[in-house]
Amino acid sequence: MSTTLPQAYIDKIQRQLKEDAEAFFLSYSEARTHGLRLNPLKVEPDSPWAKRLQELFKLVPVPWCPTGYYYEEPHRPGKHPYHAVGLYYIQEPSAMSAVEILDPQPGETILDLAAAPGGKSTQIAGKMKGKGLLVANEIHPARAKILAENIERMGIRNAVVTNAAPDVLAGRFASGFDRIMLDAPCSGEGMFRKDPDAVGEWSPEHVAMCAARQMDILRHAIPMLKPGGKLAYSTCTFSIEENEEVIARITEQFPYMEVLRTERIWPHLHKGEGHFVALLEKREEGEEQLASGRSMKPPSTRVKGSAKHRMQTKAIADAWKLFSGFAEAYLSRQPELPPGEAILFGEQLYWLPHDTEGLWSASSLDGLKTVRPGLHLGTVKKNRLEPAHALALTLREDMSRHPLTLAADSQEAAAYLRGETLTVKSGREGWALVTIDGQPLGWGKVSGEQLKNHYPKGLRLPR
Repeated sequence: MSTTLPQAYIDKIQRQLKEDAEAFFLSYSEARTHGLRLNPLKVEPDSPWAKRLQELFKLVPVPWCPTGYYYEEPHRPGKHPYHAVGLYYIQEPSAMSAVEILDPQPGETILDLAAAPGGKSTQIAGKMKGKGLLVANEIHPARAKILAENIERMGIRNAVVTNAAPDVLAGRFASGFDRIMLDAPCSGEGMFRKDPDAVGEWSPEHVAMCAARQMDILRHAIPMLKPGGKLAYSTCTFSIEENEEVIARITEQFPYMEVLRTERIWPHLHKGEGHFVALLEKREEGEEQLASGRSMKPPSTRVKGSAKHRMQTKAIADAWKLFSGFAEAYLSRQPELPPGEAILFGEQLYWLPHDTEGLWSASSLDGLKTVRPGLHLGTVKKNRLEPAHALALTLREDMSRHPLTLAADSQEAAAYLRGETLTVKSGREGWALVTIDGQPLGWGKVSGEQLKNHYPKGLRLPR
């Protein structure tokens, strides 16, 4: 493939790798790598489910990620119903390294600043184990929607998805995060084997533009880091200009940022497409050099005691009462929700997670473009609540009073994923949790011997 690469790129890699350049270019003749991560929110390590998936897709462990595995393309796990229930996330193996190096912990407040399509956000959430607050941000609206769908599919309860520019977030959340993941937009040199279109977009000018943009994003990210907090900067490019040189320039501008480690994955040395990660820490003594103060609570437009505030409070209370009534009727117990509060976005009821320190609240979202303000619980419709698809994906089969279990390889499962009505003999009316081999997939509403399909139209398979 090296003959199809830009000559300027070939020359640059030869200068960079010297005697290793030939082995690097030979790696382009090899097949690209495929990988997936098991979702620890649904599949415990060494559990029967983990073993089942390993056997089904002939998985081979990724050495730098305990939940990561290689698979061969013919197995196509992305087409299996287990993908729809969120048992795993399809992700290039090299990209799994960044979150492992960031090492998120349960209970922390974490920002994924350029998060779409959601590989690193879902990996972070798995490590947080439902505790703390994850803010997953994406500046591009269409990609932010995809990010929200992946957060939802993986059954994540403690995440908020925002659609904002880095400077907007920096103006609101100074010193607000324990850890920040920045998978920066880059020239994509590590994607050449995976995506031939990336080759045509590459040029020295594009590399320089990416480096400038990366510096700009980092300048906004660093003020959002708490003293003692850690930031992982990653790219899928081999360019020194976008990797080591960016880190050198940022630590020169922010001398209180210390580089703890850097890692590179090369396709001729490791089984992966390639990745760069640098882990930085904000030293305590650097905090006074920041211009903005520490606050996760911007001034609220919701004046307590005002007529508008009273109306909001009553509407939320009424919606929560409807949700509690739904849960009592159709669930064996109340859903397990993290510390937080119920909020309404129009007719949509959400559970907004709070951070451990109690600095995050509904007022934090005022004026901020938010795609997913927490866990979507349901839609309020004429004094009743229609449960959200996102809620189903956070439950377990034994939490439903009326589960309908379908086998993954059955015609009924395929029909449900296409959005078709199913014939049932449950003898029970109302909302049923539909599961695939016991793993929740979505809702159906039983009337007589028919189950009306409530699988979201945007997720349905073609008929």
